[in-house]
Amino acid sequence: MQISDAASILRINGNITPQKVKKAFHEAAKKYHPDVNPAGEEMMKVVNSAFEVLKDFEGVIEAEQGGDLYPEALNAALMSIISIIGIKIEICGAWVWVTGDTFKHKATLKENGFKYASKKKAWHFRPENWKSRSRGKSSMEEIRAKYGSATPKANYRNRLSQ
Repeated sequence: MQISDAASILRINGNITPQKVKKAFHEAAKKYHPDVNPAGEEMMKVVNSAFEVLKDFEGVIEAEQGGDLYPEALNAALMSIISIIGIKIEICGAWVWVTGDTFKHKATLKENGFKYASKKKAWHFRPENWKSRSRGKSSMEEIRAKYGSATPKANYRNRLSQ
């Protein structure tokens, strides 16, 4: 995860200190905890990843346009697909990738901000005003190696769909 993405997820910018990061992490953890948020398990993976990137960072991070809306948009997108059976949700850094039986859920994915990456044969989440920096050059294996990968527990997702 890039520093700017991590800052957007924790909703911080300007002069960053470890204390500011810790406070933002606690606020995000409280808001997205699985006990209060059905998509909380996935959101906490993203929040924890952002914290790991920034926990020792000191410096200035400029606010990205629309960056403060990213965590809410990501949470809403996850909430919209978390109970769909037959898809695989994978979290790589600040990105959510969706594979599996997605064809019949194409409309739902599109309306919730997911875009199809034809070279990767997977859907990824990106808010409307969010810009990609890499232009799709990396394969899914390279993305997983660089940012790590986490998937929701199948039984958790199945329980939500019942």
